[in-house]
Amino acid sequence: MASESHMPGPVCLIENTNGQLVVNPEALKILSAIDQPLVVVAIVGLYRTGKSYLMNKLAGKNKGFSVGSTVQSHTKGIWMWCVPHPEKPNHTLVLLDTEGLGDVEKGDDNNDTQIFALAILLSSTFVYNTMNKIDQRAIDLLHYVTELSNMLWEVSSPELYEVEDEADFVSFCPDLVWTLRDFYLSLEADGQLITADDYLENSLRPKKGTDQSLENFNLPRLSIQKFFPLKKCFIFDSPTHLKKLAWLETLHNDELDPDFLQQVADFCYYIFHYSKTKTLPGGIKVNGPHLESLVLTYVNAISSGHLPCMENSVVALAEIKNSAAVQKALDHYDQQMGQKVQLPTDTLQELLDLHRASEKEAIEIFMKNSFKDVDQRFQKELETLLEAKQDDLCQQNVEASSDRCSALLQDIFGPLEENVKQGIYSKPGGHHLFIQKTEELKAKYYREPRKGIQAEETLQKYLQAKESVSDAILQTDLALTAKEKEAEDARKKAEAAKARAQMLEKIQRQNQQMMAERERLHREQVRQMEENRAHYVAQLWRDRERRLQEEAARQKEMIQAERRRLQNEISELKRNAAPPDDTCILL
Repeated sequence: MASESHMPGPVCLIENTNGQLVVNPEALKILSAIDQPLVVVAIVGLYRTGKSYLMNKLAGKNKGFSVGSTVQSHTKGIWMWCVPHPEKPNHTLVLLDTEGLGDVEKGDDNNDTQIFALAILLSSTFVYNTMNKIDQRAIDLLHYVTELSNMLWEVSSPELYEVEDEADFVSFCPDLVWTLRDFYLSLEADGQLITADDYLENSLRPKKGTDQSLENFNLPRLSIQKFFPLKKCFIFDSPTHLKKLAWLETLHNDELDPDFLQQVADFCYYIFHYSKTKTLPGGIKVNGPHLESLVLTYVNAISSGHLPCMENSVVALAEIKNSAAVQKALDHYDQQMGQKVQLPTDTLQELLDLHRASEKEAIEIFMKNSFKDVDQRFQKELETLLEAKQDDLCQQNVEASSDRCSALLQDIFGPLEENVKQGIYSKPGGHHLFIQKTEELKAKYYREPRKGIQAEETLQKYLQAKESVSDAILQTDLALTAKEKEAEDARKKAEAAKARAQMLEKIQRQNQQMMAERERLHREQVRQMEENRAHYVAQLWRDRERRLQEEAARQKEMIQAERRRLQNEISELKRNAAPPDDTCILL
C-alpha cells in the first residue's frame, strides 16, 4: 500500500508531449502497489486560475503541485498525488491536477478536451474550476466534454467490465463540485438571498417551452444534470491583493483574506467528508490496480482516435447527439415492433400500419433528442434506415407466412398422405372419398389463424404438387370391376350384419346388467327402510323414557315443595303459641 512517505510530492501520471498523451510507467507502478479503496479528486479549469493551490490544500501542503506566477502554464498533462485519506481510515486520497485549459502557447483545443474527459472518467469527485461566474460558455464546454466522456466510456467499457444498463454508467459518474474563483456577484434571486448551491441549480435549470431556441438552451443543462446526479458549488473571494497572487503558495495565512481562508477550509471539509469512493459498475470499489487499468484503457482509446476532434465543437457535438438520437430512435422502433408485431401478419396492411405507428414514434424521439440537424442529414438517414427495416420486415413476414403454412399443411395433410401410401383409397369409390377428405382438410386449413399473406399461394402450390396422386387414385378406382365391387359390397354387408349382431348382444348384456342393478337397488332400499324404522322405534322409546323421567322429577319437586311449605306453617304456629313476655321495664 502506498503511503504519504512513498509520495512526498506529486508525479506526472499522463504526460502531454506534442499533443500526444502518454502514460508514465513510474506513476502506474505507484498505483499498482495501492490495495486500498481510492477517493479520486480531479480538478479542471482554465490555466492560471488557482487549481493547483486548491489541490495542495487537499494534500495538506502549501507546496506540491506547481503554482505558477507567470502567464505561462505550469502543469502539463495530468499530475497525481496519493496521500492517506485524512478522514476515511484505510482509504487513499488520489489528487489529480490537470493542465490548464485554453493555454495560448499550446493552441490545441482537442488536447484540452481529451484531458478534460480523462479527469471526469478517472475521478469520483470532479472539481470544475471557473472564474467569476457561471456562464453559457462554461456550461457548453462542460456539456461537450461530458458527451465525449460518455462516448469514451461506451467505447472502453466492454474492455473493463460488463455493463448492465444506463444506471451502471450513472453510478460510475463522479460528483460535480463547481468552484467559482474571484466571485464578485451578489447571491440574490428575486430579491431573496440564495446559497451557492442555489445559484448552481438555477444556472442549470431548463426553461419551459418547445421552440428550437429553448431546446438548444435546455439540452446542455439536462445533459449535465443527468451526468452529474450530485452537484455542489463553492465561491471564493480573491485571496489577496493582485500583486501578491504571484507568490500565493509562499504567503502566510495572515497575509490572505480571512473570507478566502474560510472558503478554502469549507471546500476541503466537504471534499474530505463527502467525496465518495471511486466505484465501478456493480459496486466494485476501485483500488490502485483498478485505476491503473482505467488510465491505460482510456488513454489507449484516445490514441486509437475514438474521440472526435474539436475543430468545430458545435459540429462535433451535433454529430455525437444526432448519431445517438438516430440510434435511440432505431432502438425504440425495434422495441415497439418487437412488442407489437407477431409474424406472420394476416395482411400486409396490418404490418404496414404497425410500421407507420412505430416509425412516427421513432421520428418523434429523434426530433426530441436531435441537436442542430440543420440540413436534416440525420433525419434522412433515420428515414432510410427505417425504410430498410420495413423492407426487411416485409420479407420476414413473407418467409414466416410460407414457413407457417408449409408446417400447417404437413400437419393437416400428413395423415392423408400416409393413408394414400397404405392404399386406403385404392378401392371402388376411393377417389370420391379422397376428394371428400381433401376438401375437409382444406376447410380445416382455412380455419387455422395467423397463416399470413402466403396462405392461398402456399396451399395452391401444395395441391398442384399432389395432382398426380389424385390422378393415380382415380385410375385405380376406375380399374376395379363390377364383381370386385359386388364382393366388396357383400363383405361390407356381412361386416354390417356382424356388427348388428354384436350390437344386439351388447344391448342384451346391458339390459341384464340394468335388471341386476335395479334388483340390487331394490334390496338396498328395503334394507335402509328397515334400518330407518328400527331407528325410529328406538327413538320413540327413548323419548317416552325421557318424558317419564322428567315427570317423576317434577312430581318429586312438587312433594318437596309442599313438605317445605307445611314445615314453615308449623314453625309459624309454634312461634305464635309461645306466652308473651310480661317483664316491666322502668324508664
